[in-house]
Amino acid sequence: MSGTVQAQTRFADYFVVCGLDISSGLEPDQLSGDHLHYRPLQRCYKSKVLSHYPQNVDWNRFDKDAVGMLCMPKGLSFRTEKDNREPKFHSFLITREDGSRTYGSALTFYEEVHCKQICLAMQSLQTMYQAEFSNRGINVTRINEFAAEHDAPRPTFSTISNYDMNKDCLYVTKCICVITQQQFVRASRKFLTQLYDAVAANENPPLPMESYIHNVLYEVPLPPVGRSMRFNGVRSPVLCQRPGTLELPLCDFSFRELFTLLDVENLVQLFTCALLENQILLFSTDYQRLMLVAECLSTLLFPFTWQHVYVPILPASMLHFLDAPVPYVMGLHSSGGQDRSQLNLPNEASLCFVDIDNHIVEVPEELPQFPYKSEFILEISQVLDRFKVSVDRDQDLGFHEPDSNSNSRQGSSYDLYGLQESLNVINASMQKDDSYDNESPKSGSAVSSRRGSQTSLSTVPNKSEFLRNNEIVSKVAAIAKRTGVIKSISDVEEAPKKADNEKDSVYKYSKLSREDIDELTFNSAVREVFCYRFVQMFRNYESFVIQPNQEMEAWINAREQMQNFDKAAFLSDQPDAAIPFLSPFIESQMFATFIDWKIMGNWEEMDNNLRVFEARIDNYKTKNTDPTGSVKTPNYEHAISVNDYEHLIIRRATTVDHIAVSPHLLSTNIKRKHEPGVFPELNAEALVKPVTSHSPSRAKSKAQWRRKDRQHQHAEHLQLKQDQREVYLADKHMKKWLKYIQEARGKSIRAPQLLDMSPGVMAQTNWKFVEGLLKECRVKTKRMLVEKMGQEAVELGHGEVKLTGVEENTLIASLCDLLERIWSHGLQMKQGKSAFWSHLLAYKEMKARKDSTSSPNFLVPIKPSTNIPLDWLRGVFKFKLFYFVKDLNPDSPQSGHRRRGSGLPDPVLPPVPTDLASDIVKVESMTDVKTDVGYARAWIRLALERKLLCKHLKELLSDYELCRSRYKRYAFLRSDDEKEQFLYYLLSLNAVDYHCFTNSFISTKITYKVLVFVSKKFNSATSANPWISIAGELGDTGIIQIPKSAVELTFEHRNLGVLTTVRIGHDNSGMSPKWMLDYILVRNELTAHTYKFPCGRWLGKGVDDGSLERLLVGEVIPSTTDTEDILNACRTPPNQRSPVQVRRHSPMKNTGPQVQEMITDAVNHIVKYFYKPEKERGSLTLLLCGDKGLVQCLDQVFQYGFKSSRLFRNNFFIWDFIEKVSTYFDSVDHDDEGRRSPPDQRQARRMFCGYVKKINNSSQNIGKDGKFQLLMCLGVRDHVLQVWFPQIAATPVTVSMYEEWAMMRDRSSITFLVQIINALREFNIMLEASLTKGLEV
Repeated sequence: MSGTVQAQTRFADYFVVCGLDISSGLEPDQLSGDHLHYRPLQRCYKSKVLSHYPQNVDWNRFDKDAVGMLCMPKGLSFRTEKDNREPKFHSFLITREDGSRTYGSALTFYEEVHCKQICLAMQSLQTMYQAEFSNRGINVTRINEFAAEHDAPRPTFSTISNYDMNKDCLYVTKCICVITQQQFVRASRKFLTQLYDAVAANENPPLPMESYIHNVLYEVPLPPVGRSMRFNGVRSPVLCQRPGTLELPLCDFSFRELFTLLDVENLVQLFTCALLENQILLFSTDYQRLMLVAECLSTLLFPFTWQHVYVPILPASMLHFLDAPVPYVMGLHSSGGQDRSQLNLPNEASLCFVDIDNHIVEVPEELPQFPYKSEFILEISQVLDRFKVSVDRDQDLGFHEPDSNSNSRQGSSYDLYGLQESLNVINASMQKDDSYDNESPKSGSAVSSRRGSQTSLSTVPNKSEFLRNNEIVSKVAAIAKRTGVIKSISDVEEAPKKADNEKDSVYKYSKLSREDIDELTFNSAVREVFCYRFVQMFRNYESFVIQPNQEMEAWINAREQMQNFDKAAFLSDQPDAAIPFLSPFIESQMFATFIDWKIMGNWEEMDNNLRVFEARIDNYKTKNTDPTGSVKTPNYEHAISVNDYEHLIIRRATTVDHIAVSPHLLSTNIKRKHEPGVFPELNAEALVKPVTSHSPSRAKSKAQWRRKDRQHQHAEHLQLKQDQREVYLADKHMKKWLKYIQEARGKSIRAPQLLDMSPGVMAQTNWKFVEGLLKECRVKTKRMLVEKMGQEAVELGHGEVKLTGVEENTLIASLCDLLERIWSHGLQMKQGKSAFWSHLLAYKEMKARKDSTSSPNFLVPIKPSTNIPLDWLRGVFKFKLFYFVKDLNPDSPQSGHRRRGSGLPDPVLPPVPTDLASDIVKVESMTDVKTDVGYARAWIRLALERKLLCKHLKELLSDYELCRSRYKRYAFLRSDDEKEQFLYYLLSLNAVDYHCFTNSFISTKITYKVLVFVSKKFNSATSANPWISIAGELGDTGIIQIPKSAVELTFEHRNLGVLTTVRIGHDNSGMSPKWMLDYILVRNELTAHTYKFPCGRWLGKGVDDGSLERLLVGEVIPSTTDTEDILNACRTPPNQRSPVQVRRHSPMKNTGPQVQEMITDAVNHIVKYFYKPEKERGSLTLLLCGDKGLVQCLDQVFQYGFKSSRLFRNNFFIWDFIEKVSTYFDSVDHDDEGRRSPPDQRQARRMFCGYVKKINNSSQNIGKDGKFQLLMCLGVRDHVLQVWFPQIAATPVTVSMYEEWAMMRDRSSITFLVQIINALREFNIMLEASLTKGLEV
């Protein structure tokens, strides 16, 4: 039998030695930068891979350049015996193009240099360095200060001495490394450390180095899933284990160390940035810290995986990748002398910067909060307390109970008897006791109480006494006794002691130390807490997956055009607190890939991560299902599976499944003298090929291993790590799917080519970035366009889509982020945190300089006939521009000529400037924006809302001189063809309307311009004092006085949002107060939105319906409408004229069926309104009171067949009929017949009469038609119209005032009205405050 482990099942693939190549001499490391101003011992020198064994394996090809760079990222370092020469360990990974990973563990130590040529070279460099400074007149003692003044990637080496060949010993770094396919960092570190200790020891090691290396390469197997394995190092055994199929994937990094570097809140913020796929830059002086934070963060994302650039250790030669315009996780090594301000980072708008050494996490602006963040932080802190993990911070990590009003379940550290709920009740009861501190006396840490007071342990009552005397505890204990859970109350008291005793027994028989087991169980507990957040958050995600109805290949080919997840329905099922985070998260690449793998499970074997996650979801539903079969869904619940998997870890630690073959003498004769501190040159013949052994002991061990493996085959299915699945998948469809994941989604730049700095490779890489940005722009703009178009997009064949306000805001925020990344790509020099905004400011300044140098001579008079560009005039005269235009061209339509039959001039509406610079100035004047990133996003939203985004950016990028001065040749903005396509995609967004600026900046001050159009036919210059009140979705202005005879008004007010109503009136004073209004125009001077409010009615006593104020409902005028066209349209009277004239001269316009159709359409519009997402519903007031709204249609019902034009006075209105009906109802309720009516009818009549009286008493200035409108709105709100109509139709008043053929006297018509209006009963109709202003109903 052979003792050699088969391919692909080895613990390690390669053993590597890196260091100084004597044959090449001392070479500067050009990839690390220019360090000639540093002392020779501080400079970087080129390192090489000296040897690696074996030469190659088929399943993991050796990448010499990548391994060499990552083993020694800063190259070689030299020291003397007077300097610190402690060995350092760090791990790294190499990501292949297919996304699979290879892990490396490297130990770097100092070895004495015995080569005289190297020592002479270092001495020469030292002499030259000192001579250069002497020639400059700089004292040698000032050398350190000079070096510190330079910005270079090396630390301040004040402790490093100079080198003197005659006095000092020279040492150089050497690195030994193990390459594995699994993340066995701890085991590899122990193995390498023991190798180094054996080399550094004075005595000979038990066996040659080749024996131990050969053993770990060829005879130590890879533990199967769910097993543990032990192999022997030089001095002691090394144990490693792999999780089972239902456990979380392997992570061999210390979360305990992670929390000492980043506190809980910082980690949650970093976790949120990773989930939202922000750019993440890690910064530290320690390579292992970079790797630790990156890998722990990547692990916590389970079941999701990072889909973008992932380089935890960024070599110095790849610093140009920091301007990559894609999401990334990168680790940047700090020299120790650098700080945050010295880093020239091109894009900081969406960057999360993590200064690991200083425990600082800087997150992007407007980062949404992780759902239930405070509860989440509290739960993590409880886990830290349980394992006695201290964080070096002024942070209370003590055990805190959850709030009593929250539905949460706390994981117990000693829940061995099923007493979880009982202990929760006990702890809650103890918390209510004023004298009892939150901290358990067994925890041993000083923790402050919930009230913030410091309670000494001496004042805490005896816990045993508390348990026996507390009434609640006694009741819980009685139930537990009856069910057999405990025998007495003492069992609860002894539970923690029993748990500790069981742990002690584990440590006693374990092959690991207590610290190692605590580390493994702590890692598991933390990861389970994070995983449980996703379990609870996405417990019902499968219900929203849109399963395909075609074959796999057809689905893959059409994948990019398909929606696989019902995002709108999913978000509507989530609590409001989680929406701001979930909305952008479900748009992320990692979530899309997660759903894709779910769908792929229909045809292929389910992804292992997905299988583990769904098993936890099933477990959650099982534990949270009540007797009725429904699943309880608390807002926040603590992880209940923290302890479920700890026993598996402990079992593998106590019972080793396999003991590998021990190191042994090799057949190759190896004889060498042991030199302490010098790693020997290995015998290549002994390590290149595996040695076949026929040792009976090893054969027996291998047979036992196979027997154990067969015993577990039926229970566990051996699973490959997800990152290596591509190597083993042979199915042609799966290969095609993997190619789609890697290429079709534009994520092929995941593993930049190391060391290859050739112009061709760099150009190819940047070209991929440009292609990726262009594709992302196309996808985002199409998504925004299609989802905004809604049903129209469905009719055009784009598929059914749904959109909520939060989703729209998320898509626009994503577009802002994309533009920031485009403007950061290839930036020559960073200026501010926003590359986009700095470009805009640079353009504005350049434009101002050009305008100042080409200013005309203002001493030359301007002739009226001179054709002066209006844009130029706007730039010169920013205020009251229209007065200047009037003087220039009196014949212009905007010259303010008096209207025929009116004593007032026409209002003037000058165009809003549409040039780029004016919008920049507008955004700069916003006082509620504080940062460059905020200004950039405000400008983008404003340009998008004004439909000027494409025009502005085209103008900005047309300045080639400015672009060349700011961007490198390979930048996206200097790629002409791609830039044109990019602008074309943005132009498509002009097809839809956005209010993204108006709805986002709700507190900004906005200038509004009001234009009043009076009737042409009447002299409408009222003598009264007019006023106006404007209302929008975000508030109203209150009453604003309009100057007499003024037709224009400009005022500044906090953002009103989308305007909905205008209430206009006057005080009826003076000799001629009557006022005939046609229209009111209101324009938002910032967004250029113009709203038109038709009136066509009189205001004044004794005319029309006697109204002194009217409520007008308006709509926004399309932005494509020319200003002159708007003014011309307002010079034509509206269709809605005075009802008196309509009834006197006009025949009945609509027939009965037409009126019924109008009613049906109005009700259907309201129903559709409520079925839309809340943020996209628009104005309900418009559907109620606008043109063809429900109130107008009901007015047609009452007008149809009304006798007033034939029998009554001309000024008899529907409200007069309503008042007569109210009087009749009031009399009916006082006679016997009325008292015998059903209670609901009596209640409806009383409500009707009450509303009529309140409207008459409180609305003296409202006319009769306005009162009717208000009554109808109240009836719709309270769902009583369908009760009123049959009773109104049955009154004698209706018989006397309506024709026999009228709808109010037709039984079938009334039945129709009742049925159609009854469709609104299920909706909660809220009236806008402007409708009921002054009326308390």
